[in-house]
Amino acid sequence: MDLQAPSVTITALPGIPFIRPGDDLAALILEATHRIGVSLQTGDALVVTSKIVSKAEGRYFDLKQVEPGAEAQRLAAETRKDPRIVELVLQETRKISRIAPGVLVVQHRLGFVSANAGIDQSNVDGSDDTVLLLPADPDVSAARLRDQLRERTGADVGIVISDSHGRPFRMGNIGVAIGVAGMPAVLDLRGRPDLFGRELKISIQGYGDLVASAANLLTGEADEGRPVVMVRGLQFPPLVGRGTDLNRAPEHDLYR
Repeated sequence: MDLQAPSVTITALPGIPFIRPGDDLAALILEATHRIGVSLQTGDALVVTSKIVSKAEGRYFDLKQVEPGAEAQRLAAETRKDPRIVELVLQETRKISRIAPGVLVVQHRLGFVSANAGIDQSNVDGSDDTVLLLPADPDVSAARLRDQLRERTGADVGIVISDSHGRPFRMGNIGVAIGVAGMPAVLDLRGRPDLFGRELKISIQGYGDLVASAANLLTGEADEGRPVVMVRGLQFPPLVGRGTDLNRAPEHDLYR
């Protein structure tokens, strides 16, 4: 009988500098792993915050260049937000979910629901007129980073691009996966037995979100400066997932 307990190690990679447009994230990640004397291994997962991916991809917007339309002006008055930011939110939005003073929750064009379409000014170097949008396609960004790391190390690693989202009926933000490459985003456990041999009927794991949220304990959301986390020991199955796999289809969503 094997009594050895499985274990997972979660390590924030140190020394990641402030990211500028065009920076080579793969190179910076490898420099950080060398700094702590580790090498990437096949089966490792890297959780990379969407913020540094957006910065490297130059997803900055100068609000001085934004001309808000009538709808943005109307929503800005209702939410008491900067109408220029509201205009950008609308450009990144499929559908508005909730509106209230200080609140603008939308379905992002990528399919998930988030506040302000993920547009942010925190930890953004620049004037008060500078905002940062989410990566244009986080799944493509994750796949590109994975390919670059594999070319330089030979290791097949999983990549999660994470963001922090709130949840209906629950307090506080958690980490979620908005981009995934080289690992499952969703694990369907239906058909597997429980401890008593009963067949699981409805158990589906949001695997990418679980990994992102575990890493979020280290990345934080303030001035921690730890935007890349290595997760070792997950032993995930060889399934190729995408962040979009985590979006529930409208016909299966009881709240829409």
